[in-house]
Amino acid sequence: MKTQVKALVVGGGAVGTSIAYHLARAGWSDVMLLERDELTSGSTWHAAGLLPLFNMSYATTHIHQYSVEFYKTLEEETGLDAGFFVVGNLRMAQTDARMDEYQLYATTAETCGVPYEFLSPKEIKERWPLVRTEDLKGALYHPTDGYINPADVTMAMAKGARQRGVTIERKWQADGYEWKGDHWDVTLTKMVEKGGNLVPSDEQVVVSAEHVVTATGNHAQRTAKLLGIKMPAIPVEHQFIVTEPDPALVEYRKNGGAEHPVLRDADAKWYVREERGGWILGPYERNAPARFAYGVPDSFRADLFPLDLERIEEEYMSMIHRIPSTEEVGLKDDFNGPICYTPDGNPLVGPAPGLRNMWLAEGFSFGITAAGGTGYYLAQMMVEGEAEIDMASLDPKRYSQHWMTTEYAVKKNEECYEHVYVLHHPDEEREACRPLRTAPAYDRQKAKGAQFGQVNGWERPNYYGPLDAPERFDHDARSFRRGGWWQYAVDEAKAIREGVGLIDATAFTKHVVRGPGATAFLDWFTCNKLPRVGRINLTYALTGAGTTRTEYTIVRRGEDEYYLVSAGAWSEYDADYLRKAAENKAGEFGYVEIQDVTNQWGVFAIAGPKSRDVLREVIKDAEPDTALSNKRFPWLSARDIELGMCPVRAIRVAYTGELGWELHHPIEMQNYLWDLLLEAGERHGMKLVGARAQNWLRQEKSYRAFGTELGRDATPAEADLPRFIDLSKEFHGKAEMEAKGIRSKCVTLLIDGPEDADPWGREALYDGGTKVGRLTSGGYSVVFGKSIGMGYVSPELAKVGQTLKVKMQNRLWDCEIVEDSPYDPKNENIRVDG
Repeated sequence: MKTQVKALVVGGGAVGTSIAYHLARAGWSDVMLLERDELTSGSTWHAAGLLPLFNMSYATTHIHQYSVEFYKTLEEETGLDAGFFVVGNLRMAQTDARMDEYQLYATTAETCGVPYEFLSPKEIKERWPLVRTEDLKGALYHPTDGYINPADVTMAMAKGARQRGVTIERKWQADGYEWKGDHWDVTLTKMVEKGGNLVPSDEQVVVSAEHVVTATGNHAQRTAKLLGIKMPAIPVEHQFIVTEPDPALVEYRKNGGAEHPVLRDADAKWYVREERGGWILGPYERNAPARFAYGVPDSFRADLFPLDLERIEEEYMSMIHRIPSTEEVGLKDDFNGPICYTPDGNPLVGPAPGLRNMWLAEGFSFGITAAGGTGYYLAQMMVEGEAEIDMASLDPKRYSQHWMTTEYAVKKNEECYEHVYVLHHPDEEREACRPLRTAPAYDRQKAKGAQFGQVNGWERPNYYGPLDAPERFDHDARSFRRGGWWQYAVDEAKAIREGVGLIDATAFTKHVVRGPGATAFLDWFTCNKLPRVGRINLTYALTGAGTTRTEYTIVRRGEDEYYLVSAGAWSEYDADYLRKAAENKAGEFGYVEIQDVTNQWGVFAIAGPKSRDVLREVIKDAEPDTALSNKRFPWLSARDIELGMCPVRAIRVAYTGELGWELHHPIEMQNYLWDLLLEAGERHGMKLVGARAQNWLRQEKSYRAFGTELGRDATPAEADLPRFIDLSKEFHGKAEMEAKGIRSKCVTLLIDGPEDADPWGREALYDGGTKVGRLTSGGYSVVFGKSIGMGYVSPELAKVGQTLKVKMQNRLWDCEIVEDSPYDPKNENIRVDG
């Protein structure tokens, strides 16, 4: 066995073999793949082998699409048949809401180049007469989809990897990881057969690897413990059954009928496909339990759990309803095995938190579908420094090491499994494990009608509904169109444009960066000029590929002390990158101290033409009438002020684009400050405002948001932010950003869309019949009285007045590119004096 390699991949399932293959294909000649048992002996062996392209995630859709295309090439390269049956995938809909979901998804498919078509019940019946259709509304059909043999495709990738120089070692278990400063020492133990079990022997070896990738599937919790980290990858039981041959199906095929596509009745919560004249039924039922929360028993190998037919009785009966010929067909085989999940259903792919050159590829609930694309894009991240698509939505650090626990992962993963076929509303808020992280004002906000969303575990008001609303009002208000919450958000947005509103922004990520090396480090780390003491600046940290890694508001509190504010959803993601960058540059810039103070400071944002009037009533100052004037407190500045008895770090900036302040306050004083502001605000008609209205308002100002317009697939220049880029200085990623040029450009559009719906920020944009871009954000503009969106288009089309079409509800609607910041383009309102 080799004892020194460039990259060690731990885990010999479909995901691990794909990663090893793609690392070799990307040019790393010294790669080793390690498997504790036999290749495919984990969840790969009992997977149903489906390749569902349907996914609401832009990144995951790209990953799945790559896999489908890649698997078709393996036989020519390796001589092994990967067992790919391109039969299509038919997603049936029993309700109009389900068809709305499919139409929304279809726009994501278009932006990723995934072919699809919509079928009527009549067309379904004409193609597949065994399917009952009279109670269907229609279906979404993917003609390039199908199913594959998991073992065959894994072995084909393994052979392809070997042909490219990868070493594959079986029956070796990773038992220890130690970072040595420039490489990992991984302790491996030889596994041997003993009484039908696989047990460690006394034989050990240490392999040195510059990079390590873990793709350990059901063993992810063991891996996490060895690495000293947390990750919410825990398996859930998944059952599927195989029937005896169905005489009606046998006769249909005998008479020349084409193989049925993979059938999915999402409203009935199952998939079905043909299997040797019979059918495979795979349900996603309620109450499927998580397993192996603290590790897989040594005795568990390629094993299964007992089948629980009572748990899937409802789904079984609905299969008989949909395919009546199955009523008299007996059961031939059954499977109930562990499939790894994460709380949001997306895998954990990317750098491990706090560790260097340690890469995770864990938590794959659709591992066969994702294996090919994961290998491809993860290899890009490792070899080139960044993938061609933004992989942030899959980053392992989206679940913080500080608050994510095993019990949280168990409950959320069970919920995620149950929700595989539940309607995926874009305004969906799932209920398990909530509330968990609450700011002190949570109960006060709830009493005022707040309907909450969850951001990085925090409860944050999305909007304020009626005080007499039932506990599940937010659930009942969801829609693929304008949900029951829409009018409340309209009223909140108007309040800020016309009067004053108060927003809870406590979830913001906050870091203090200080020390003798702080200024030099941040000047290199970010692309804009650093602010003067007492002032603020908006800036960006770039990736090594020149794309946008993080957006910061930087407040300079001293010559070498800075307060950094970034997106609330990305706390550990930002912290990890910031700390690693500072450590890398310690020898050049000197000592830098970094503190995550997110939990120490609450934030209220007050905004609107009357916001100054409200604050004047509670500010304690020798001259309260002028304390908030432009002369004493100018736009884009920060001051320490006192509101009643509460010391506040006030920042004159507003994400809504109105006169306003962010009020950063000691979190233990939050309830006091809340009560103080509400009492003063009542005299000025102040309205409580949630995140959904704020999202609309920031689009009227063309404010880019991280995770939508800003990400690792576009540079700040492509986001059209030249005023925040200081090309006179050297900064991380500058040369790479300039080398990329402008491949696409961010624009704001006003949309003449349907009367009952707004875009959600995933819709395709067309110039005539040619796709030219996609929306990244969408919503409603209270100023212009129509839908609004932001997105990226071809550079030659990114000009004011350009008319385009946006795809919504399976139709093209007129839209027009408008000037940046269509509302108050000169920022007169935000600078107003008083």
